[in-house]
Amino acid sequence: MLTFKNFNIADWFSFYRIVAAPFLLALIWYDQRLIFTWLLLVSYLTDAIDGFLARKLKITSPRGSQLDSFGDQITLIVGLIGLYFFEIEFIKTNFTLILIVFVPYILQMIIAYSKYGKATAFHTYLAKLSAIMQSVFILGSLFFSPEYSLFYIMIGIGLLETFEEITLIFIYDNWASDVKGIYWAYRDKRRLKKQIK
Repeated sequence: MLTFKNFNIADWFSFYRIVAAPFLLALIWYDQRLIFTWLLLVSYLTDAIDGFLARKLKITSPRGSQLDSFGDQITLIVGLIGLYFFEIEFIKTNFTLILIVFVPYILQMIIAYSKYGKATAFHTYLAKLSAIMQSVFILGSLFFSPEYSLFYIMIGIGLLETFEEITLIFIYDNWASDVKGIYWAYRDKRRLKKQIK
């Protein structure tokens, strides 16, 4: 997956998020909150840019979707680590609620790897909305302070998105990318082709 051969411009934006992760972790280690937050913002922006470029230039591919998802996961983890170190009291206060969200997410990852041998890359509308809410909350918390209304909205959307991902894993016998949601999955020819055989 991470070979440079035939990388297109959208893939390079996705790859940037992966390469940037160790540098962001180093900034956390050296307690550089402001620099970390600005560079995390850049990583989030590349997520929006690569998806736009892939669609605009019609260069979407399963490899690109998988690379994009991997970059998203790495960036989310780094953002959460930063939130933990820079807003430790908030994390401690809300640890139980955060755990409630992460248990289904870990379950979804386990199911995906056991069935497909890799993470999902459905890129549903809910997943995109969830990613936006996560980035807004994390960046807002790091630039200013945690906002509980955003936190609860992020939690709710995140749970819905995770349950939708789990449902889609059971709907698709084979790994598939770029599925808008459950409604579109039932009209997807990739899924229907498997049933016809």
